[in-house]
Amino acid sequence: MPEESIVVDFHMHLINYETFQPSALGWIQKIVSQKCDYEQFSRKYSDPDAFVQLLKECGIDYAVVMAELCPITTGICPNEYVAEFCQGRPELIPFASVNPAMEFAPAERLEDLIIRFGFRGLKLYPTYQHFYPNDRKLYPLYSVAQARDIPVMLHTGSSVFQGARLKYGDPLYLDDVAVDFPRLKLLLVHSGRGFWYDRAYFLAKMHENVYMEIAGLPPHNLLKYFPELERIAHKVIYGSDWPGVADLAENLKAIRSLPLKPDQKNLILGGNALRLLNMPAKLPSFAV
Repeated sequence: MPEESIVVDFHMHLINYETFQPSALGWIQKIVSQKCDYEQFSRKYSDPDAFVQLLKECGIDYAVVMAELCPITTGICPNEYVAEFCQGRPELIPFASVNPAMEFAPAERLEDLIIRFGFRGLKLYPTYQHFYPNDRKLYPLYSVAQARDIPVMLHTGSSVFQGARLKYGDPLYLDDVAVDFPRLKLLLVHSGRGFWYDRAYFLAKMHENVYMEIAGLPPHNLLKYFPELERIAHKVIYGSDWPGVADLAENLKAIRSLPLKPDQKNLILGGNALRLLNMPAKLPSFAV
């Protein structure tokens, strides 16, 4: 039996935002309050060292930490804040946010974020930022990501937050992008949650550069949503959607309990992510 792989949580938000929309804040408070006092939790994990310690306690080796510029639906977690939070902590992998409606030149903004702050990927929020992923205005942005060899995550499927427009979350719009940018690493965040599981699965199976990301999906239902998941285990990326999951360790345990082969679960929990991020499969010794 293979050893358990390095674990990469590819989908983590910060607990503190510059601004929160009420529906997003209320949802997070409800989740956190299942386990502890929200205010104490928020203060504690606003400290990046405490956040890294949480990862270690839960068996997570690396975490993708995402900025978010979605003032209509969820709120604003600035790129600069995420960069500072992750700085000097190799366990934390910063992903930038670019809102096409807030930038005169989104491609140039992404290039600047990569050069100035060392962002390792990009998260786009079509349902929150209200654009179709195959809009040609975004193609210069995709060109930069492809040239820089950084993954691009795109929210697909449903959302509980007020102001979200689900029509922008259909994974099918990513087919154009996958065809036109064959070397661009595309992650279907939430794997078409609710409406389009079949489309997300088919796109990941069909396109070499398209991956399913499973944050926000109950682990025990994964094989119900994707009965042939084992066929594309090499294209599936684990994420928790923290702080929107009450218990990180239990979430990982649930993935490990799925009736898949050990090597398939290792790929989902970290192996695939390491490949996307061009990171070594062996865990280095982090300085204490």
